[in-house]
Amino acid sequence: MSSLPLTELSARAQEIFRRVVEGYLENGQPVGSKALSGEGGVDLSPASIRSVLADLEAHGLLAAPHTSAGRMPTDSGLRIFVEGMMRVAEPSTAERAAIEQRLSEPGPIEQALEKTSAILSDLSGAAGMVMVPQREQRLAQFSLVDLGQGRALAILVGEDDGVENRVLELGASVSASALEQASNYISARLAGRTLNEAAASMRAEIAAGESQLDAVSRGLVESGLAVWSQDTAQRPVLIVRGQANLLDDAALGDIERVRSLLDDLENKQSVAELLDSARDADSTRIFIGSENRLFALSGSSVIASPYRDREGRVVGVLGVIGPTRLNYARVVPMVDLTARSLGKLIR
Repeated sequence: MSSLPLTELSARAQEIFRRVVEGYLENGQPVGSKALSGEGGVDLSPASIRSVLADLEAHGLLAAPHTSAGRMPTDSGLRIFVEGMMRVAEPSTAERAAIEQRLSEPGPIEQALEKTSAILSDLSGAAGMVMVPQREQRLAQFSLVDLGQGRALAILVGEDDGVENRVLELGASVSASALEQASNYISARLAGRTLNEAAASMRAEIAAGESQLDAVSRGLVESGLAVWSQDTAQRPVLIVRGQANLLDDAALGDIERVRSLLDDLENKQSVAELLDSARDADSTRIFIGSENRLFALSGSSVIASPYRDREGRVVGVLGVIGPTRLNYARVVPMVDLTARSLGKLIR
């Protein structure tokens, strides 16, 4: 069974196909011939409509979940609809204002990423996803504070004013002067660099005997770099918000599908890899149901768009995941707008 291209469908078949898809996307239920021939419907008898529906089903565009039920679009049918028939609905003034206002609130970029996933979830009624930029932030300051009992607090400040803290287990008490010397040494060499860049430079300097650090301070520097390097490598690459939105009344009728989807979302690395495939896209990409092996069993769709920094470089991907009956016409431009709004914050 193969799907016909849209151009090979008659005008009558295209109209019936469009109405079936739009009806299904609106309420999640199969659409029958009686509904299509009702008030404001297609000007054909139910028998003629059923004949067209049977043809569309034979060509793989529609499917009947039960013998006595109406039809619903297949994944191939949804693809044809999205690419050739969908009437995009631009975000409303209120939606646009909500996106831009929430992202304009002050705070580090990590907070903006959290807000972005929540915004996408709230406005789409699905789950929002944001992949953290695949580049390290540039750093501004590093401090070590004595906590006593052989521990110190390492404070890392980024150029975006984001602050992260880690506790170092030193194993022995360290003097305040050694902490200060190590802090000043690291801060002087990491300013404007990524952690990896700064670490490579400092390790080379220490190995060559060019640093002015004593043995204790040198140990502090190496301990701090080890902790932060490990943290960078283990940092989650994906933020997902709004999983509860996937548990609507229609979804609860197919609880196994929902359970499969939630299990898929737990595997964040695989989801991040899917989103990463949209990094090189010129515009928003749509993955529908079985087109993507990751969500084939759960029958879910992903709408994803890369977001860029102010210089136009792709630094991450954001998107929405939900059932295949997502309101594509509304969500696609919303994802695109959110990507552009977030990109304005990335330096």
